Amino acid sequence: MSNHYSAANLRFPGDDARLDFTDLYVFEKFGEPGTTTLIMNANPYTTGISAMPPFLMKSEFHPDGVYRINVDNDGDAHADVAFTFTFSELRNATQTGTVHYAVGDQARQPEPAGDVLISGTPVGFDDAAQPVQAGPVRLFVGVRSDPFFADADGSFHGFRWTGQDAFANRNVLSIVLEVPNDMLGPGPAIGVWATVSVRRDGELVQVDRGGHPTINPFVNPNDVKDRFNVRHPADDVANYLEPWSRLLQDKGGYTPDEARATALVVLPDILRYDRDRHAAYPNGRALDDDAFSARFAWLSNGKIPPQGLKPHDDLTAEFPYLGPPNRYPAG
Repeated sequence: MSNHYSAANLRFPGDDARLDFTDLYVFEKFGEPGTTTLIMNANPYTTGISAMPPFLMKSEFHPDGVYRINVDNDGDAHADVAFTFTFSELRNATQTGTVHYAVGDQARQPEPAGDVLISGTPVGFDDAAQPVQAGPVRLFVGVRSDPFFADADGSFHGFRWTGQDAFANRNVLSIVLEVPNDMLGPGPAIGVWATVSVRRDGELVQVDRGGHPTINPFVNPNDVKDRFNVRHPADDVANYLEPWSRLLQDKGGYTPDEARATALVVLPDILRYDRDRHAAYPNGRALDDDAFSARFAWLSNGKIPPQGLKPHDDLTAEFPYLGPPNRYPAG
């Protein structure tokens, strides 16, 4: 998994798939310097477009959820820019979304704040869904083919790779943005992470978050996962540098100094991206990056070999880049 099933015991945060953030991608728009693509995926194994109600209910965004892409542009692990997404109730197989863009202090508020880029935009539940323009931002929101590829069975059985991709022919709910670089900050270096929160008894509670792929499901033990999800990246070094350094020494045979340096590649859990360099994980993340293999090479000090899977063949060169939704996801 990347960030799929990120609660304790490989469950969904809040026991609700709609609140499960799965992947974050950050890369330069194909063929157009000056524009950054941001992708936040959620709701793993979303029902395919062939399903009829009530199964379609599995495909919605949570109407009490707040989905957010956070951007740090000064290196302090606090949001300086935020794109926040909220959604209506699903009625008659229709759901709409609203997008806020906030900067400065407003970007650090838990509630949606700042300018409304678009409101009432439809969520796409089939392969006819189209992008829309949201102010200066191009936007797609809807069901797409999950681009993450991983030999999950092999990872749970001693890294004896099986050649089976657990995420082939699966779908996710995807939020895809093409953003002018000047909306993200003045310099080329940014850090990005995603959060999902939900209203409970009138209070907005964060239930999932992540920047780097394949961190919480595999690095943190079960008694830490849920607590990790509700914390803020600014506290990550203080909370996780020592335990993750010990883990790297145990699993990878790193020296103490090597382990600390290696842990700091992913701490705080913010995906760093220097826009003056080609996007390839861990400098941003492209859709075809083998992040699953990269995580276990990081964990094992290169002792675990690559999984041997290829990126999904339904990726496209055109926005929103993820393949159209699969009609018959397995299972």
